[in-house]
Amino acid sequence: MEKTLNSKLLDFQKRVGIVKKDSKNPHFKNTYASLTQILSEVKPLLTECGLVLVQPISLDGVGTTIIDCETGEKIETIISLPSNLNPQQLGSAITYFRRYTLASLLALEIDDDDAQSTVKPTMTITEVKIPLTEQVETAKAKIITATTLEDLKAKWSTLNKIEQAFQEVIELKDKLKTTLK
Repeated sequence: MEKTLNSKLLDFQKRVGIVKKDSKNPHFKNTYASLTQILSEVKPLLTECGLVLVQPISLDGVGTTIIDCETGEKIETIISLPSNLNPQQLGSAITYFRRYTLASLLALEIDDDDAQSTVKPTMTITEVKIPLTEQVETAKAKIITATTLEDLKAKWSTLNKIEQAFQEVIELKDKLKTTLK
């Protein structure tokens, strides 16, 4: 009997471990799992499961697609790229989005060795628990692509009160305020 994409993804999830953080952000004094680290952890397992990973960049944005090489079935996600970025900002946004779409699509668990997360508080939405660090990273992802102060203000207003209260998110907003015009 031929395996489906879903059964292969289940097999992948049984095999994948916690992705270790390997990079440091000196501005925010935190650690994160780099795109290279995530890819080195997941690509061999996806291949063993008969799945192919592609991350195309198009006018629509940055995508992450997992394709079953036997059936052609696929699962994908895409996130729009912000406009008005210089080449360095665009490159950073592409890498950032590739990391987050991949981690999200595969429901990856990223090792949390930050001091603030030793207690690992969670927020419950229906029956899904979202680790605090994931909430912080998601909130940061919402504002990091701001290109002007006005854009930052608009993106900030989309955050809920909890997201706006995270220290790392506040620090990122303040840093962006000093670099944007």
